[in-house]
Amino acid sequence: MIGRETKRAEAPLSLARPAGVVEGYASLFGVADTGGDIVMPGAFARSLAMRGAGGVKMLWQHRASEPIGVWTSIMEDPRDLKVSGRLDLAVARAREALSLLRGGAVDGLSIGFRTKRASMEKASGLRRLHEVDLWEISIVTFPMLTQARIDAIKRRPSPAAIGYAQARTRAQNAARALERQLQRL
Repeated sequence: MIGRETKRAEAPLSLARPAGVVEGYASLFGVADTGGDIVMPGAFARSLAMRGAGGVKMLWQHRASEPIGVWTSIMEDPRDLKVSGRLDLAVARAREALSLLRGGAVDGLSIGFRTKRASMEKASGLRRLHEVDLWEISIVTFPMLTQARIDAIKRRPSPAAIGYAQARTRAQNAARALERQLQRL
């Protein structure tokens, strides 16, 4: 049996909406990461059936001493491992993580696992992971799989933010109207 491993993946940060909810792709199937591993479809199925989302830890940068929330949904589809979780905003590191996520400084996801079954491709040197025991999914700075990323951070907009957004929209519309009038002259 091989020891515990980690794989990091990236995904673009998009929308900010209820406080501390994060969503993204922790792994993509059939894509080689920078470590030369390719996770195959179905690799997580047995582990997820055994552990469920609640049995997979949400960590900061793979540090077991820094849990920052809980994964509420982990689903394997034919293309990827989609995750949704909630940062525990009573934890200082989770608040820091949320701030970094919102600011775009951090948006990677990385998996921590134990290899159960794998095969090597002699010609390419790539390792295909057919079954893994998923232990944790971390929010990280530098993922090994560049496509594994958080793609949504949700929070409730404040009344001030809503007012600002409405005022900005009105100003943009007024500027466009003025530009159209000037073009007609």
